[in-house]
Amino acid sequence: MDNTYVVCGCKSWNRKVFDNVISKLPGKWQYIESKEELILEAVKNISPRYVFFLHWSWIVPSEIFENVECINFHMTDLPYGRGGSPLQNLILRGHKDTKLTAHRMTAQLDEGPVYLKKELSLEGRAQEILERACDLSAAMIEEVIKTNPEPREQEGEIVVFERRTPEMSEIPKGLSPEKRYDFIRMLDAEGYPPAFEIIDGIWYQYHNARLNNGELEVESTVL
Repeated sequence: MDNTYVVCGCKSWNRKVFDNVISKLPGKWQYIESKEELILEAVKNISPRYVFFLHWSWIVPSEIFENVECINFHMTDLPYGRGGSPLQNLILRGHKDTKLTAHRMTAQLDEGPVYLKKELSLEGRAQEILERACDLSAAMIEEVIKTNPEPREQEGEIVVFERRTPEMSEIPKGLSPEKRYDFIRMLDAEGYPPAFEIIDGIWYQYHNARLNNGELEVESTVL
């Protein structure tokens, strides 16, 4: 059905935005929050015009995006920043803002044609940025269902990001207060391995970093 849609998300803020904003848009809406729910038979029974992916931690089976038009939201100006951990990779490269790209999901990761791009600030903690991106995704979803834009092939230099691992959350030695602030805040979100360092055999995790006149203030947890 042309006015039926599915939204997939695995984070608490995805569900909140779906309940408060997206589900109130015109049409019939259904939310999927686990990979076990995302099966072809179930999607075909819903018969959606689009399946939107806000934040998804699992590989989407090819049979899904080959049979239904699936739109993913990626936090870079594609084709710059294809790949994993876009928020962290952007901040490590010194970016202060980015673009949220809505692109069609294909077998090649983040290589699908683009529907829309919108400016997105990278200020604040990772949690704040992710919630901001989710709010922006909702606005972009509204635009997509109203205008049904034809996606266009990506243009520009291809830059691929490496997906980060928990071990990469250890704070490098010798960072300036500003770089240390960026490193801590880029990992400060629900479900992400927090920034840490080991001092004299003691493991410290950091969160809620703030910069005041060049001085870093941060809360720590001792493990």
